[in-house]
Parts: sequence; structure tokens; C-alpha cells
Amino acid sequence: MSATDLAPAAGNSTLQASTIVTTPPSDPHAGTSASATRTGAPDNPHHTRRWAILTVLATAQLMVVLDTTVVNIALPSAQTALEFSTGDRQWVVTAYALAFGSLLLLGGRLADLLGRKRVFIIGLIGFAAASAIGGAANGFGMLVTARAVQGAFGAILAPAGLALLTTTFTQSKERAKAFGIYGAIAGGGAAVGLLLGGVLTEYLSWRWCMYVNLVFAIGAVIGGTILLHNQPSEDRPRLDMPGVATVSAGLFSLVYGFSHAESAGWSSSVTVSFLVAGVVLLLAFVGIQTRSRNPLLPLRILANRNRSGAYLAIFIAGMGMFGAFLFLSYYMQGTLHYSAVMSGLAFIPLTISLVATSITSTIVLTPRVGPRWTVGIGMLIASAGMVLFGGIGVDTSYAAHILPGTIVMGIGMGMTFSRAMSLATSEVNHEDAGVASALVSTGQQVGGSIGTALLNTLAASAAASYVAVHGKSAAVLVNASIHGYVTAFWWAAGIFAVGAVICGLLLSSEVSMTSGDAEALPL
Repeated sequence: MSATDLAPAAGNSTLQASTIVTTPPSDPHAGTSASATRTGAPDNPHHTRRWAILTVLATAQLMVVLDTTVVNIALPSAQTALEFSTGDRQWVVTAYALAFGSLLLLGGRLADLLGRKRVFIIGLIGFAAASAIGGAANGFGMLVTARAVQGAFGAILAPAGLALLTTTFTQSKERAKAFGIYGAIAGGGAAVGLLLGGVLTEYLSWRWCMYVNLVFAIGAVIGGTILLHNQPSEDRPRLDMPGVATVSAGLFSLVYGFSHAESAGWSSSVTVSFLVAGVVLLLAFVGIQTRSRNPLLPLRILANRNRSGAYLAIFIAGMGMFGAFLFLSYYMQGTLHYSAVMSGLAFIPLTISLVATSITSTIVLTPRVGPRWTVGIGMLIASAGMVLFGGIGVDTSYAAHILPGTIVMGIGMGMTFSRAMSLATSEVNHEDAGVASALVSTGQQVGGSIGTALLNTLAASAAASYVAVHGKSAAVLVNASIHGYVTAFWWAAGIFAVGAVICGLLLSSEVSMTSGDAEALPL
């Protein structure tokens, strides 16, 4: 039994969210302060319209997050309508992931150099156009091409929007609220996408799972054009083309290698070749950055202990979270025979608890508790949610076995993402905001790819071993699938537990740290 057999609708639904926190001026209305001078932040032209701008940025983020899970739900219907094979189906997801993951750092740097408003609007328009083409696709090739173009424009859009968020909110209390709202949308949007995808597919058409992006994009373009100011870099350094080439090729190779492992296994020569190439290219990229006059990724971004620990926390959380969305979706639709709409509704409690915790934790916990405790305890709670999912069976009751896990998982994810995302690029220089945002999204994308491939492989191996011991009757095959899902949940619980330990070792217990106080790691 392969991972493909076990997970017929597999997809890499990655939460694309990151937040940047620059050191705020002591007076939110002041044009410049010592703090602002230290971080290189210019006067803030967005302050008076900041909450309207948050609505625009959140709308764009919601579109990107929804798109992944909406499309995953629509895939079986699209496959029937366009008559492509199950083997080809994974490319509808993989094409997006490859383009998005490999171009994020380039997109972030372009936002820093050319101006975030300009790049944000271009990303929105391109993403909407690709969505329209995908919705009108008359064959497999057209659909996959549209998805790849979506990924490319998403890689431009996401860092620009998140960098705009950071430079818009500079007052600490308001920033906490804004990041709580933004993090809630980023974390809960994927679950909402499952419900929206089910409704659109069941009552309209799979094509509307692509067309729906136009609604979000048009509103965000209009709002962004009216509200935002363009602030390109003043010195306009040349783009680091050797860095662009090596990191894009390296990330492409890694994402493709892990995606290929889902269907072909880890011992496949293609899988091994791409993974090795990815590691070599990324090591070459680091070497290039140490010598480049205008590096694509300034290594000073990684020089802060808290920031580096938060990047790692986001990467680990991305790996583990797919145990909830991916295998729980398979279980509810494949074993419990829930419809797509019912499966989406089943995730609503997770969304509610995640949104509530994300907002309240940034307002209540962040001013009082250091990141070590917020992120670390959040990961432990998420681990407990996975353990609860490990109790599922053939006749599982939703209220008794699934609902408690979704609520606990939402609480853990709300605490983890809301704090780690804001911490990950705290006190980044103004001119590095875009690429720092892209680095967070890159960690989530690569972590999600690794988690999806790893958990799929472990689940498939456990299911195959169960069949080998118990035979191949219909009842055994059902129990084998459940055994595979449970194995994946327990491994995901372990991933979160390891993440909690790492956060306890790396992150500070202090409530806040300024750039002058931050403990730097040697480069």
C-alpha cells in the first residue's frame, strides 16, 4: 500500500503567513525617534489609515491561505471534468508549491527594492488572472500551468503584504492586536477553505474554487491602490543574481524532492538526487551571501537568537500541523464518509479556537509572558491535540473523539503562530522587511512539504505492515488505513513535542527585548 493509495486527495496545504515587527517609536505619532533611527524606519505614511490597510492586507492573506485548501477539496471533481489521471492529480498541488516555495525570497527582495505597494498590487493582479485561467481550464496542462503561475505571483504577493503590515503598525499595543488578527486569519483560513471548497464544489462547480479568488483580489486591489503608499528602497542596490539562481534552484529541488517522496518513496533515485542537489545549492547560496555586496538574504537577519529560534519554531510547526488537516480530512471522508461540506464544518471548532486564542494571546500573554513560554506551551498543547486524534477508530464519535482534539489543536496553534510569527522578524531593518517576511513563509512552505511527505510515508508504511500481518480483507484494509492515520498523528505529536523543547532552549523567557538587548548568535 503506497502513500497514494492511502491518501487519494493528498495535497500540501501550507499556511502562508508571517509577520514582521520593527522596533516602534516611543510615540506612535512621532515621525522619527531613536528607536526608529536604529531600525532605519522612515516616517509612517500609513498610520492614520492603518486599520483600513489591515483589512486590505488580511483580505489578500485570506485569499492566499484559502486557495490551497479550496483547491484540494475541488481536485476530485476537476479530475473527473478534465479527465486526467490520479497520478497527474498531485501536480495541480505540486506545481503551485514548487513555484511558490522557490521564488519567495526573490519576491521578498523585489518588494524591498521596488516598493511594497507596487509589488503587492502586481502580485494581486497576477494571482487573480492566473485563478481566472485555471477556472476556465479546458485540460490538465492549462490547469497545471495556471497553478504554477498562481504560485509565482503568490511568492511576490505574500512577502510584500506582510512587510506592509510591519511598516504600518509601529505602536506596540496596536501592533499586538493587528498581528493577532492577522495570525488568526492565517491560521484559521486553511480550515475555512475546506468548508468553502466543499460548498462551492457541491453546490456550484469546482471552477468556482478558482474564480472565488477574483472576489478577494478585486477588493484588495481597489483598497490597496487607494490606501497604500509606495516606498521603494532609496539606495536601490543591484539584485544578487547568483544568490537568486542558487536559492531558487535549491528550494525548488527540496520541495520537488519531498513531493516526489510521497509517491515514489525515499529510496527513489529521483528523490535522493533532488534532495541532495537542494542541500548543495542552499549551502552554495549561504557561501555566496557571505561574500556578496548586495546579498539576497542578508545574514544579519539570522543574527538574533530569538529570531532564529522563531524561524525554527515556525518550520517545525509547519511540519506537524499537517497531521491535523491532512489525515483528519482523509479519515472523515474516507472512513466516516463525511461529505466535503460536512468535513469542512467539522473543522470550524478548530478555526474558532485558533482565532480566539491567537487574538487573546497577543493581547493578554505577549505583554506578560516571554516567547519561550508562549510558543513552547503552545506546541505542547498542539501535541496534546494530536494525541487526542490518536484515539480514533472505525466507529469514532465526532463529539467524543474528534471535537476535543480540534479545540485543543486550535488553542495550541493559536498560541504558537501568533507569537512565533511576530517574533521571527522582530527588529528587522526597514530595508530588509520584505525578505525577512519571505524567509518565514519559506520556512512554512518547506516545513509543510517535509511534514506532508514524512507523515504520508510513515502512515503508508504502518498501513502496509498492518495488512501484511492481518491479511487483505475489506475490514482489515479499513483498520489498516486507520492504523496509518493514528501513526501519523502520534509522529506529529512527537514533532510538536520536539519543537517545544527546542523553543525552551532557544527562545528568551524575557517579555520583550530591544535590538540593543537582543542576544546575537555568531554568524
